[in-house]
Amino acid sequence: MNRYFKEKTPKIGSWITLPNSSIAEIMAKSGFDWLAVDLEHSAINISQAEELIRTIDLCGIKPLVRLTFNDKNQIKRVMDSGSHGIIVPMINSLSDLEYSYKALKYPPSGNRGVGLARAQGYGRKFNHYLDWQSSEPLLIAQIEHIDAVNNIEEILSYEHLDAIIIGPYDLSGSLGVPGEFNHPDFIAAISRIEEVSKELDLPKGIHVIEPDIDEVNHRIEEGYKMIAYSLDIRMLDSQCKALFDNIRV
Repeated sequence: MNRYFKEKTPKIGSWITLPNSSIAEIMAKSGFDWLAVDLEHSAINISQAEELIRTIDLCGIKPLVRLTFNDKNQIKRVMDSGSHGIIVPMINSLSDLEYSYKALKYPPSGNRGVGLARAQGYGRKFNHYLDWQSSEPLLIAQIEHIDAVNNIEEILSYEHLDAIIIGPYDLSGSLGVPGEFNHPDFIAAISRIEEVSKELDLPKGIHVIEPDIDEVNHRIEEGYKMIAYSLDIRMLDSQCKALFDNIRV
């Protein structure tokens, strides 16, 4: 297990959904610990993803990628592009997680195909990368379905899992109450995830969707170690709206 999210200070990051390297650079230099290129809910393609990863990496911030889905071919390509780890949507079982881990690692630990690309220094740093990938890439499971909650002990007990992050919208949707974050069923599901995470000492994360500082501080008090603070488009939209809400015409 990588110790990154087990450090005392919580790691605060955000999602990038706009394929613009200037936005990535601005966010990377603003103080975030990590930034995730979001391939699940954006129109970003693999070429654009590599450029965003490069920009984040060169700014000294940890670049991650949220996958479109749990696919070994996409995992190979984003890791070859230089991602420091993957956030995998819809991990609902131990077998889902094992699939992701094997796709993340070279043999003998996994089954990832070996190639020479940006991550390997275009071939010049292959031996360095070979050592790096044995222990450093982050495997983060997105817990966002009631099936995952029902299998939560098995999932969180997996020795190669570095952290989890809760997807509140999809989790509430799987309960039949999309977006109802105060619904008793949703609260019970979150409580169960938190309980098992604490028992197993596995870093837990959550997406604070709206750019709300008070909620971030509240989540830190609750013991969350990985906090995804809003996303590029919500920050842009909310700041523009706040401006015009306070202009006297």
